[in-house]
Amino acid sequence: MGVLNTRKNKKFSYEPRYYKGEGSPYEMKGKFDAYRSTLETNKGLKGKFTSAWDEYKTSGGAVNKTIILIAAILIFIFLWIIDFDLSIFSINPAG
Repeated sequence: MGVLNTRKNKKFSYEPRYYKGEGSPYEMKGKFDAYRSTLETNKGLKGKFTSAWDEYKTSGGAVNKTIILIAAILIFIFLWIIDFDLSIFSINPAG
């Protein structure tokens, strides 16, 4: 074992004995990977936002109403905790 010669990793092409399928049995895929366009290579921050926006537009703009409801409830709880005065949004001409 020399100082300048580093050891190379061994490569094995193991195939299970009783596997009769296509592709690798060890490949892990998500359930909806075939339907998403944002799972491509790393593009940087701007590329990620543009691809996410394009996917949002092609999905018909359908946003899960449950997520919006949960976000609204959490915002109101936060405003209640910090004791935010909502009366500044009301129109009061008397001052």
